[in-house]
Amino acid sequence: MSLTYDLHIHSCLSPCGADDMTPANIVGMAALKGLDVIAVTDHNSCKNCPAVLHSAREYGVLALAGMEICTREEVHAICLFSALEAAMEFDEYVYRRLVPFPNREEIFGKQEIYNKEDTVCGTVPYLLINGAQISFDGLWELVRSYEGVMFPAHIDKPSNSLISNLGFVPPGSQFTTAEVKDLSGLHDLKQRNPYLEGCRIINNSDAHRLEDIHEPRLTVEAEEKSMEAVIRALLQKIP
Repeated sequence: MSLTYDLHIHSCLSPCGADDMTPANIVGMAALKGLDVIAVTDHNSCKNCPAVLHSAREYGVLALAGMEICTREEVHAICLFSALEAAMEFDEYVYRRLVPFPNREEIFGKQEIYNKEDTVCGTVPYLLINGAQISFDGLWELVRSYEGVMFPAHIDKPSNSLISNLGFVPPGSQFTTAEVKDLSGLHDLKQRNPYLEGCRIINNSDAHRLEDIHEPRLTVEAEEKSMEAVIRALLQKIP
C-alpha cells in the first residue's frame, strides 16, 4: 500500500526546533495535513518519542520512533525503529557518547522533554547538536542491532551530509535508503555517486516549524500501515 510520509521532523527537544513543536502539535498538524506516517527525529535524542507515539495513536497517525544522529564526522543520519523500547535503548547508548558540553538556552535554544499530556516534564542538560563519539562507519550495523534502519540525511546538502563531510559514499556502505533535500538534482547526484542507483530515495521536510511539515505528496510502498512494515520497506534495496 502507498503511505504518505514525512520521516524527518524536529520537536522542541532539538535546540533549533520552534517552541510550539510539541509532540501533540506535530502529530495534530500531520493529521490535519493527511499524512499517513511520520517520524520525529530530534538531534541525538529519542526522548520525546514516547509522547509522540502516544499522540499518534489518539490522532490515528502512524509514528515511528526516531533520531537524527550526528556522528563523530558530523554526518547527519536518520535512525528509525520499529519498537519504542529499542529506540529508548539506542537513545541511552548515544547519550553516553555525547560530549558533555552543557546546553546554554540563551545561545542554542531549549531542549524540552514532553510527557503524554503534552506538557514539559524535563530538559536535556548536554547540548544535543554536538557530534556523538560514534562513527558513520559501523552505524548501519549498530542501528540494525536495535532492529532499526539508518539512512544518511539530506545527502545533497553542503554541510552535515555524508557527501559534503566525507566527500563520497564510503566503500562497504550498506544503507538502502537515502534522503535527498532537492529532488530536482537527483540525476546529477546519482551520476556522481553510483551507489545511490540501488537506493530508495526519499524526501522529507526536516521541519523545525509546524508549517514546514510536508503535505501528503510523496509515498512509500509498504505491505501495511505499521511501524514494522515501514522499516522493512526502507530496508529493501532497489533492484
